[in-house]
Amino acid sequence: MLDASVSLANNTGAARRVRFGLASRLLALVVGVIMLTEIAIYVPSIANFRNSWLRDRLSAAYTAAMVFEAAPADMVPEGLAESILASVGAKTIVLKTKDTRRLLAASDMPPRIDDSFDLRDPAPLVSIAAAFRTLTAPAGRILNVTSAAPMGAEYIEITLDETPLRAAMREYSINILLLSLFISAIVAGLAVLAINLMVLRPVRRLTSSIVQFGADPENAARIIEPSGRTHEIGVAEDALAVMQRALVNEISQKKHLAALGLAVAKINHDLRNMLSSAQLMSDRLAELSDPLGRRFAPKLVATLDRAIAFCQSTLVYGRAVERPPQLAAVKLAPIVADAMETAAPAGFGAVEILNETPPGFEVQADAEQLFRVLLNLLRNAIDALENAGPEPGRKPLVRVRAWRDSANTLIEISDNGPGVPAQARPRLFAAFQSSGRPGGTGLGLAIAADLVRAQGGDIKLVEDAAADAPGGAVFRISLPLPRGKKRNGGNELPRGA
Repeated sequence: MLDASVSLANNTGAARRVRFGLASRLLALVVGVIMLTEIAIYVPSIANFRNSWLRDRLSAAYTAAMVFEAAPADMVPEGLAESILASVGAKTIVLKTKDTRRLLAASDMPPRIDDSFDLRDPAPLVSIAAAFRTLTAPAGRILNVTSAAPMGAEYIEITLDETPLRAAMREYSINILLLSLFISAIVAGLAVLAINLMVLRPVRRLTSSIVQFGADPENAARIIEPSGRTHEIGVAEDALAVMQRALVNEISQKKHLAALGLAVAKINHDLRNMLSSAQLMSDRLAELSDPLGRRFAPKLVATLDRAIAFCQSTLVYGRAVERPPQLAAVKLAPIVADAMETAAPAGFGAVEILNETPPGFEVQADAEQLFRVLLNLLRNAIDALENAGPEPGRKPLVRVRAWRDSANTLIEISDNGPGVPAQARPRLFAAFQSSGRPGGTGLGLAIAADLVRAQGGDIKLVEDAAADAPGGAVFRISLPLPRGKKRNGGNELPRGA
């Protein structure tokens, strides 16, 4: 219920977060960029529009000035002069020559000038500033404009009302705005459509797969099916599919292990009781007169004690928790002999085990844990020989040897059986991976590896040991040297002896 609530909350939060999704943001971004670009274009263009409009008026004014200049003095009727000024849109027309500055035409009373502008060589920033003054000017503002004049005159100057110019500029601005919005809509729509097809839709598919898989990570049907595209999102889909498959397998394995742990805890509870009863009965074996029975009774009792202690440690936490190793300098030969007797009691089985560790040879280890390591390795070797047999013409044989190098104590267990298959070697020491015999659990080598590593050592399969065990398997344990021991010090068996 809690997981469902969290999932619902997450999905609700995700829905809230994507109301203004990538497509909407992209559309707003494209429109904003286009509008900023249009503004950057509009600012100088409105100044150019103003200058062109004024030049048109000045050209008409110069034509009118030529008419006034050619007519005899006071021969231009007043009505005609006003009509010419109205067609030009000017209040006054002034022509400056080398010697004179002549007012060619004027309204009844020359107006007061509010602003002046020189069109002969306008700077860009000056033109832009003048254009925005015109756009924001009140109605009826009077502007004086000066421009170069042809035909030998120095300049021509007109005075005009800015209201028509302001109206024309505002109409031009509205047209530019509408055109910009139209272009923005087309470009943004095409951009969003293209990016939606190439980017957003694959991203939504990727996001949807993540959300759905997160809601039920045990369901293999929710693993994304990669599109096979070669771009970055296609690579992300491939990586997501690999990750989801690995997670499904991991969750499945964890559930299997959890169920196995619960089953082991239940089995151990009853097994401990049965072993305790077997221990009580084994005590009676010591009272038998049979020499063989009296010989094996202590070993049987010791084995039952170990089994009961291990069951107890498993029940403590519901799982196998190894105690920290108690390292000490211990003699190796008795531990090997004990493991041999437990793995293959004398008189039982056809596999010969040779204990070639020298008397007095010491290792720095936990004796009980080292016993368990050797027992697992010996049992694996014996099972391999009993199931598959040795090499043709040879009797089944397992050898245990030990020596020292400059930094470690080395213990080697070899057999002349079928060896380790190549496909099993990469995960040889992983739990539930390495068992190849009927009824095997695949835990023996994993347990051995954990116990050796806990003591600061290492265990490996020696793959270049054909000279020692042709066709067989050779496992080598490396443990730190006991304190005070050096190479060739104390009793040891040199390599290859």
